[in-house]
Amino acid sequence: MGPVSSTTPRTPSAVDALADRHLEGAAALDPDLRVHLGLPGRTDEPTDRSPEGAAARAEHDRRTLAELDALLAGASPTGGRTGTELDDTDATTAAAMRDRLGLQVAVHEAGLDVGDLAVLASPVQSVQEVFDLMDTATADDWAAIASRLSRTDEALAGYTASLRAAVAAGRPPARRQVDACLEQIAGFTSDDGPFARLVAGARPDGAAPSPALAADLARGAAAAREAYDALAVVLRDELAPAARTTDAVGRDDYALLSRHHVGAALDLEEAYAWGLEEVARLEAEMTATAQRITPGASTREVIAQLEADPDRQVVGTDALRSWMQELSDSAVEALAGTHFDIPDPVRRLECRIAPSSSGVIYYTGPSEDFSRPGRMWWSVPPGVERFGTWRERTTVFHEGVPGHHLQIGQTLYRSASLNRWRRMLCFTSGHAEGWALYAERLMSDLGWLEDPADHLGMLDGSLFRAARVVVDIGLHLGLQAPAEVATSPGAAWDADAVWRYLRQHTFQAEEFLRFEHLRYLGWPGQAPSYKLGERVWLGLREDARARAAADGTPFDLVAWHRRALDVGSVPLDVLRGALAR
Repeated sequence: MGPVSSTTPRTPSAVDALADRHLEGAAALDPDLRVHLGLPGRTDEPTDRSPEGAAARAEHDRRTLAELDALLAGASPTGGRTGTELDDTDATTAAAMRDRLGLQVAVHEAGLDVGDLAVLASPVQSVQEVFDLMDTATADDWAAIASRLSRTDEALAGYTASLRAAVAAGRPPARRQVDACLEQIAGFTSDDGPFARLVAGARPDGAAPSPALAADLARGAAAAREAYDALAVVLRDELAPAARTTDAVGRDDYALLSRHHVGAALDLEEAYAWGLEEVARLEAEMTATAQRITPGASTREVIAQLEADPDRQVVGTDALRSWMQELSDSAVEALAGTHFDIPDPVRRLECRIAPSSSGVIYYTGPSEDFSRPGRMWWSVPPGVERFGTWRERTTVFHEGVPGHHLQIGQTLYRSASLNRWRRMLCFTSGHAEGWALYAERLMSDLGWLEDPADHLGMLDGSLFRAARVVVDIGLHLGLQAPAEVATSPGAAWDADAVWRYLRQHTFQAEEFLRFEHLRYLGWPGQAPSYKLGERVWLGLREDARARAAADGTPFDLVAWHRRALDVGSVPLDVLRGALAR
């Protein structure tokens, strides 16, 4: 089956052809990416995580940028569709490629893509998590899984070389991240870890695997566990003694990583000051909302009441998955054809319980032909059986419709007007996460969070994301911490100040906060992309509203949403230019 197409055709240009060649080259150099995107081809080979692998991917980016420059040097912006003439779509593609690929090269030249180690979004996790996305329908699918399991040592051997190269280059990981990853690896290699659960659940064609396939899967799982055990030895014996005790990465690295994640060049001090103001604003709104639920009680007291209310809980992962699916389906049915134009293939979203147990909730996109649907995953920590619907109702809208699933699925569907790189590989966290937060607020405006408890849950998540702007920028830039959390008068932000601030200004469970605390320390610039991206989305909408008012025409929010989403997940600075055109 080929890619699903939208209905308005566009003649591909030379820029489109270059972008699509880049996608194919990137997938060839990164087999894990091929699995994530659902592209055809072998799925049993791992990505080369060595310094040489990172260098090859960066060189591919450089070559594409050089080809793009040469192509544009001979282009004429006439709006035609022959030769190297450009239209607005080409202009947006070129701007997005220069931004994304240019930043990837800059990150590589700074050494930030070799030997990265963190509690989230580093090879420690991704080498294991790729199995969540592999096809599991047939015996051949499971044979590919068995083969990839047996080759986990290849992926981790390359990664080990990268870790050693980073230490040799004076870029050791932070000690906190080393210790946290050792704990994660212990979970991966346990008898009830994700590898053991994966092979235990093998049901090719709906039946038990053949004895030969079962043996291959068992050997593969054992090999994967042994490979992770070997990585743990390296982390414990080599990385931990060499690890740095500081968590902050410093202004130069942070500015680069922030632009990569947010998709916009920021005044970081201004963003930090805005984050402090946004925390105060949301705290006040939460106080007012809590008073609507229980007059006279504090916000923390009201949240404790909601957490204890059995009518606002689902019990067990089966009930959780069913609740997620029912709410998601109802949102799709209600919004399609009214507030959003949702193509038929995008109306299918699967809600699943993830094999991992980190506690995060995340979304994975559909394959190009939509045979693999978009999926919302909930990674449930061990022993957690109760889930508060008042807090997570808004999360379903964030991950599903009108959040990530609509945003990513609609872009993927536009195969007749956007090239494959734009639809499948061009991704910017600030665009994606900013839209998802915008979608939460939009659902509140549309009446889906009329219950004050559900509205409080949305505000709770938004406050949490605002606090992340403050602590992430404050820590990594070494700004002076507020007196209420500073280790000493006038001291800069450090890990302890971050923890105190999160405890004082958010309402999450301690276990969840401890994981998130480690996340910010080890993934600089990503956590603020949610609220800073939402801020840009709201600003773009108000700009469009103002232009409509100046023209004396009514502002059509539905049409604006369609136009904005049709651009795809480009960097926010590029989106601003595209919408202005």
